[in-house]
Amino acid sequence: MAVRPDNRLADGPMTQVACLTCGAHVEARKSSWEQTSVQWHADAVERCLERRASSPRPGPNGAAFAGCQAMRESIGQAALRGELTVQDGAPLPTNPDHPEQPEALAALGEENR
Repeated sequence: MAVRPDNRLADGPMTQVACLTCGAHVEARKSSWEQTSVQWHADAVERCLERRASSPRPGPNGAAFAGCQAMRESIGQAALRGELTVQDGAPLPTNPDHPEQPEALAALGEENR
């Protein structure tokens, strides 16, 4: 069976984003406001405060890093500033109770690991 190539990065490559808290740099891509792909490099892993402070959890995926809230917010801010393209082109989701206020970071979703 042939493996279908993943062409997503051809149209929307990863972009370097710096954490506004610790300065770690990762490569990120936002497919939508809800979906983010993040690639961590060794130097970012060492620099990230949350990553260094994390500890393994029980279970088969216990060693997987659940994500860094500071980096998640930094990536969200980069997208809001237009420094990180949201590939699907959808407008920023709004708060239904206050349509004039974007949900901003709450709508940005979880990082993919």
